[in-house]
Amino acid sequence: MSTAISRRAFVGAGLGVLSALGLAACGGSQPAATTAAATGAATGASASSKTLTVAASPEPHAKILSEFAAPKLAEKGITLEVREFTDYVQPNEVVFNGEIDANYFQHINYLRNYNEENKEDLVSVAKIHYEPFGIYAGKSSDLANVADHAVVAVPNDPTNEARALLLLQQAGLIKLKNPEDLAATPKDISENPHNIEFREIEAAATPRALEDVDFAAINGNYALEAGKHASDALVLEEASGIAFEEYANVIATRPALEKDERIVALVEVLTSADFASYLKDKFGQDVLPAK
Repeated sequence: MSTAISRRAFVGAGLGVLSALGLAACGGSQPAATTAAATGAATGASASSKTLTVAASPEPHAKILSEFAAPKLAEKGITLEVREFTDYVQPNEVVFNGEIDANYFQHINYLRNYNEENKEDLVSVAKIHYEPFGIYAGKSSDLANVADHAVVAVPNDPTNEARALLLLQQAGLIKLKNPEDLAATPKDISENPHNIEFREIEAAATPRALEDVDFAAINGNYALEAGKHASDALVLEEASGIAFEEYANVIATRPALEKDERIVALVEVLTSADFASYLKDKFGQDVLPAK
């Protein structure tokens, strides 16, 4: 299947729904397999099995699954096996092809675009958490006095690039032709008084780009992996309204497993009051329970 995510496909489908993980262009990374509870099968389990395999980004998703969800599921007789991926494409591919049962790494808007582009039908089972998306300092740290032709690194996938532009608009640095355009590209900017230049790169690479650019718009999970926190950001997207609605991270699976008892159990664990307390204690403002 194609792993390229076209902006044209997103505009055709995403705007019709008005919606908004970390998503990045195709990466060639190989997954790291970890058994979160007892030893289980190395690949996806059948619906009748008590082993559940989930593909996840290392931070915070795999950590959440291993530290919090696995012990809770073990109490229910379910072994949780976590497979880590560092890109935003393979976790969907391995779920679609049946190798893995579900994934936990992306926001709903990215999932919609992925399905449209790849002619797939993965489904969101539940919203789990929200990671604030921020602009971080690179060679510059003063958003109030941005130099002309400052360079800003932004994710190069359709949903997260638009998310970055919306955040730059929130910060007062640009204006979009449509201020609520969830499919915006630099071509949709109506005002750019500082002539900001955009460096479009894979979302996973945005933290590494900080030494070469003035600022970078970074997904929460990749900020965490780079040792950065929401408190380090120069500006965060407003965690209300469209942010929570469109950028909450979800559990996704194939339609045939949407009501599978193992996945239902996982969702129950990850939407509990105990989970909200865990997130607050473990991640503070870096990872918030979905509304």
